[in-house]
Amino acid sequence: MTFETLKNFSSPKECLVNVLDEAEAICVGVGAGMGAADGFTYVGERFEKAFPDFIKAYHFLDMFQASVYPFEDIQEYWAFFSRFVALNYLDQPLGPSFVRLKKMLEGKNYHIITSNADNAFEKADFDPHRVFDVQGKYNLIQCRKGCHPKRYPVNELMRKMVQETKNRKVPLSLVPRCPKCGGEMELNRRNHVDWMVEDQAFKKERERFETFLQENSSKKLLLLELGCGYMAPQVIKHPFWKWCEQWENSLYVTVNLKNYKIPSAIRSRTIWLKEDIATLLKEVSED
Repeated sequence: MTFETLKNFSSPKECLVNVLDEAEAICVGVGAGMGAADGFTYVGERFEKAFPDFIKAYHFLDMFQASVYPFEDIQEYWAFFSRFVALNYLDQPLGPSFVRLKKMLEGKNYHIITSNADNAFEKADFDPHRVFDVQGKYNLIQCRKGCHPKRYPVNELMRKMVQETKNRKVPLSLVPRCPKCGGEMELNRRNHVDWMVEDQAFKKERERFETFLQENSSKKLLLLELGCGYMAPQVIKHPFWKWCEQWENSLYVTVNLKNYKIPSAIRSRTIWLKEDIATLLKEVSED
């Protein structure tokens, strides 16, 4: 039970249209490259306009470098991250590629796993029960020590912090403290040792995703990877490779302009579309 699309297609657009039609189930992996295709980048003008004071003080090259910097002052930490959350979650506009992806998946048996922690899928009005935010969410905070398994929404607090920041610091009165241990809190995002607080809501997301995979692993399963690189390959890319090797009826399709070595075990069931994501999804949605 192989994908007929493997044998013949004349263009990336035709390929993607055909595999979406042929698949009995679709697992979509979305990385930072898809947001970047819509202009939600961590470099250049977008970063420079939002953080001129932090760039001047620390000579940051991009938002990623800034986001992993070990700020020693907790007031400065929240001055940076409240602005980061406003830019990448609260005020991030609707991404046209996400709207087009939603249209492409309408009526299909699909589930999404994303390493992005922004608002893109919410803005595009995806069913939240079909999206697994495996790396956390920017609008949630957690105890830095992880003393208890709960995440807290902080939209209004982030707004207030941005408004009241002075000299790269928020007022001490706005700094959140853990309601259980009284310690410092931080954004809910997976850190360099692959840890973050995982509460019941997160565990339910993961359970729904794993159930989808279990129920569809023997079907014609399309593993569609959009904009996933090597910043955290263990989250989407490597699992997709493993699943493609394990499940003989699956097909791995990656849309990425960068070159990555595909494991020999799955090359015969891999299609690499070296296309700009935004351009390709626009072409497919207009079909």
